[in-house]
Amino acid sequence: MKFLFDLLPVVLFFAAFKLWDIYVATAAAIAATFAQVGWLKLTKRRVEPMLWASLGIIAVFGGATLLLQDETFIKWKPTVLYWLLGAVLAGAALLFRRNLIRSMLSEQVQLPEPVWSRLNWSWIGFFAFMGAANLYVAYNYSTDLWVNFKLFGGMGLMLAFVVVQALLLAKYVEEKQ
Repeated sequence: MKFLFDLLPVVLFFAAFKLWDIYVATAAAIAATFAQVGWLKLTKRRVEPMLWASLGIIAVFGGATLLLQDETFIKWKPTVLYWLLGAVLAGAALLFRRNLIRSMLSEQVQLPEPVWSRLNWSWIGFFAFMGAANLYVAYNYSTDLWVNFKLFGGMGLMLAFVVVQALLLAKYVEEKQ
């Protein structure tokens, strides 16, 4: 259920774009993200840092898109989010010697230290790639194709990356009897 809740702004953006245009879609994504945060606050649940970051980025880049009537800003939003995530992971590792991937996953899986490090750096590389791929599609193809890539390409690449990671890590998972 959380997965669907997290995807709400992207799905509404996609639907609004297909029904209307990029500006209605941008407004829908901004409203949906504010609604997500509002709902979590209203129900006294924790708003994850990722959602706060997404809210800030969609408010700034989506707001600039609407204010200036320039779709370039909303096309930059996924790249900024991906690169911010990669920068946070890299910064934590390099500046604070903290592996945030291990912090999130260590209760689910036990891995040797070098594997945790490779996993962290593989996510950093993936986020760098995704940001660059988004810009490539945004600047070389139609807005319609970019919107499709944003939902289906981004989700497909993320799913493929997670599956490959799971297959590589499977040998470290011990079955509990």
